[in-house]
Amino acid sequence: MSEQKLDSTASVSNDRPVAVQVEKGKTYFWCSCGKTQSVPFCDGSHQGTRYQPLKYTATEDKTEHFCGCSGTGNKPFCDGTHQFKFGGGRDEYYSRYD
Repeated sequence: MSEQKLDSTASVSNDRPVAVQVEKGKTYFWCSCGKTQSVPFCDGSHQGTRYQPLKYTATEDKTEHFCGCSGTGNKPFCDGTHQFKFGGGRDEYYSRYD
């Protein structure tokens, strides 16, 4: 897993993955700056930073686990990075929020 460096304009918006039921063909914009109030999706709070939202279009109806801490190496999906930032185990987080 590669280390991601956050600059002073970035902040952490959540300490866990966010389960979202996505719809086939629908487009979602994942927040990469960590400033959003609508975790895990962009609300425009990145204005004035170097960050841009990541566009994701669902290829099927299913539950996706989007990264809430903005530290994932598998954008826009959770890769367990939050467990290193906030403690706890990956399985523990998933079992609480599924």
